[in-house]
Amino acid sequence: MGRYDFRPHRVHQAATQLLASKRITTPPPWYNVIGNVPPPQILIRNQPVEHEHQQHFKRSKRKKASRIFSPQEITYEEDSLRREFFKDHPWELARPRIILENDGKDGQRRDWSHIRQPGQPLNGESVVQRQMWLLHNEPDMTTAKAYDQARHEFYHERLQEDVERRVVREEALATGAYFGKSWLQIGMELEDKEFERWKEWATRQIAQKQQLDAAVYTGTENDAMAPPNEDSETLAAMEDLDDSVPSQDQSADDSGIA
Repeated sequence: MGRYDFRPHRVHQAATQLLASKRITTPPPWYNVIGNVPPPQILIRNQPVEHEHQQHFKRSKRKKASRIFSPQEITYEEDSLRREFFKDHPWELARPRIILENDGKDGQRRDWSHIRQPGQPLNGESVVQRQMWLLHNEPDMTTAKAYDQARHEFYHERLQEDVERRVVREEALATGAYFGKSWLQIGMELEDKEFERWKEWATRQIAQKQQLDAAVYTGTENDAMAPPNEDSETLAAMEDLDDSVPSQDQSADDSGIA
């Protein structure tokens, strides 16, 4: 068999033999489907079509053997513009987006001569499409100039949204509305609670370490100050030696008598 595995092609044949020998009584649910639509017998894959224009045909580099059957990468003009914008504004990817369309032709009804579009929230894709429109419709427009103009319009519109949101909140608070805690306040409270828990744990760890160090040092000092252990024979010999050696007063009296 080599490196090819033909067992999947013989699943229906094996199931038929098991049914004929009555080792299984009921056919599997896929038995009739595999019999009507068997797996393909061709094991050789064709190379994918190269998406290149004949007028711009260039001799492409030879692909590696492991990638010879992989399809050619499809790129669009907006890819580089989109990559540059989200590299400079990574937090725009965290904003929720709705990618559903009504009939799939919503993009054809957009007028990107201005960045604000009715019925579409302002996001990074607005900057990309606005930059594309400037590049294709404004004379002597470079990619950098189009990007700067689209960014400035985006910043202006986003600032206007923030001002409107702040005004609406202040009006609601003035009329007695209550919004509760913000996500930032909730996050800060959770962070403070976790910090207090860590501080208690760290305090206990420091106290245990100090007690252990104090116990080690105290034991060493007591051992150094304690007298050395002496056996009974050594103590008896020292007592005999003390008795045999005259004291200083006795030595002075003996010398005076003499």
